[in-house]
Amino acid sequence: MKQILVVDDEVRIAELCRDYLERAGYQVTLAYNGADALSLARTRHPDLIVLDLGLPHMDGLEVTRAVRTQSNVPIVMLTARVEESDKLVGLELGADDYLTKPFSPRELVARVRAVFRRIDLGPARADVIRAADVTLDVPRMQAKVGRRLVALTSTEFELLAMMMRQPGRVFTRGQLLDAVRGEQGESFDRAIDAHVKNLRRKLEPDPRNPRYVLTVYGVGYKFVDA
Repeated sequence: MKQILVVDDEVRIAELCRDYLERAGYQVTLAYNGADALSLARTRHPDLIVLDLGLPHMDGLEVTRAVRTQSNVPIVMLTARVEESDKLVGLELGADDYLTKPFSPRELVARVRAVFRRIDLGPARADVIRAADVTLDVPRMQAKVGRRLVALTSTEFELLAMMMRQPGRVFTRGQLLDAVRGEQGESFDRAIDAHVKNLRRKLEPDPRNPRYVLTVYGVGYKFVDA
């Protein structure tokens, strides 16, 4: 059974998330502050974290930053902040998805299921994808540049696999969003920019002058097999 850590200082919201996720078949642990969340993440090793951005003392961004030094566990952010810049910061720190408060608990369950589908099924059609000197081992969700292992989140892995299967093809931001969220996902094109920024930071010798994932201005992105 998949284990989920739900972190929210609002007890009512945390318990509501727990109830819906448990009905969906998940095992759920609750935390109400950042310190407890980090402790439980280290000791319980959850399969996914649902994390409120607006925690007291140590906010969700700090928690995400700390978690990402130790683990690539998927993180779904909950945020009452509506500014794109707030969402972008969370995504750039390594969150996989976000929901804006107030949200439907059923939508949370759908997002969690979508993340697990990406992990459990992985990108289809090939066990190993190679382009340029980048190699993706799909069953193990492992990425390498040359011989160097690169730790990617499930969302980053899915985006990279999609582009690497068709090197040179230009993908719009909308197409990339649909691939990682599905057509019912919240529309937020700059979320893809945040994930691509993370990919470049991890893959590229010089992220400011990328050689693998290139921007096609006004359209989207492509992977260059050269």
